[in-house]
This record gives sequence, structure tokens and C-alpha cells, in this order.
Amino acid sequence: MCGRMANTLPTDAMAQLFAASPSNDLPDVPNYNICPTNPVHTVSVQNGERRLRAMRWGFIPSWYETANGGPLLINARGETIAEKPAFKDACRTRRCIIVATGFYEWTKDADGGRNPYYFSRADQAPMAFAGVWQAWGKGEMPMNTCAIVTTGANDRISTIHHRMPVMLELEQIPLWLGEKGKGAATLMRAAPEETLEFHKVSREVNSRTGYGPHLLDPI
Repeated sequence: MCGRMANTLPTDAMAQLFAASPSNDLPDVPNYNICPTNPVHTVSVQNGERRLRAMRWGFIPSWYETANGGPLLINARGETIAEKPAFKDACRTRRCIIVATGFYEWTKDADGGRNPYYFSRADQAPMAFAGVWQAWGKGEMPMNTCAIVTTGANDRISTIHHRMPVMLELEQIPLWLGEKGKGAATLMRAAPEETLEFHKVSREVNSRTGYGPHLLDPI
């Protein structure tokens, strides 16, 4: 599961790191509390070229009559993605990466309160989540939408949540994007325990209106 994330990486740094040409409609960064349905930075291949472009976080299958015509699909389970009607075509032909610098997960206390934790890479590098995308809508300007591929959490992360995003290393990205042939399914596994670090953060992030760099501070 991944229900919130943060991205503090400048656009030009993302374009350089992922060797992608940036579009003109990219969302503002930094954003310390990216929520479902917000636009996110993605990298996909168009006409043989990597593009850094905005997509709505929340995959909309082609048969939805409206954007909210069914469940909000922000995650896609790696174990079943190839069989699920919503994702099976995208899994084969429309894979992307979703760029972040961290993500949030929650535990519950004895009173039912939700306690957020912020996860980032131990080496402080940006994250490249495996994703799938779908153009949805009528007319000449379809909406590009995406979902993060998830897998079972490693032992360390499972102390907070039983699922985690599929995280790609830079050398794995060409395979996921289809630039190096077949075999992307082998990448849908949990990152090693030493890849991530995490700490508890303020409940302010529980609200969509929570904003600011202090959201990442440990408490």
C-alpha cells in the first residue's frame, strides 16, 4: 500500500537523473503531502523517447464513464496485476515510473488514532516506483492516470505495514519501461531491508491540507 508521498526533487534534477525530456504541465515541487488524485511526476516512453510528464495519481480504467465511476485505484498489486482487467493491458504495454523522495504509511494506536511514518531511502537518493498508466476520457485531450505497483513488505517494513511500493534501482528502469525487452515481472519484489529508513512524523500529514517541510521531521 502507498497512500501518500512526497517529492522534493527539482524538475531539472528529475529530468537529468532519469534521462527524460520534461513536459510543460508538471506539478509544482516541492510537495510534502501528495495525495491520491493529485498530479505526480512520471517517466514513460513515447515514440522511443523518455518523457517526464504529469499524471493523475489514481488509475482510471477505460470503461469508467466518469473519473469517479468506480473504486479509486492508486495501487496495483504486483501479484495479480497481469490478470486484473483494469491493469493487465497496461502491465504489458503502458508501464512507467513514478518519482518520489519518500512515502507515508500508518499504524493505529489503542484509541484508533492513525500514526504516520515517513519512509525514505537510506542513501537519500530519489525513489522510482514501478507504475502503470492509462489515458482516460473522451475527445482530444484524454487524462493520463497512473497507479503504483505494490508487493508484500520486507520484514522490517512489515512492522508498520504489510505492503510496500515496488522500488526500482536506476539500472532496472530500462527493463521496467520496456527498453530492454521482456522480463519486467522479475522486478516486482520487495526492496532489501537496508534500502529504506523510516521515522514517525506529525499527524498533520493525515489531512490533505497539511503542508510544509516540517511534515518530514521526526517526532
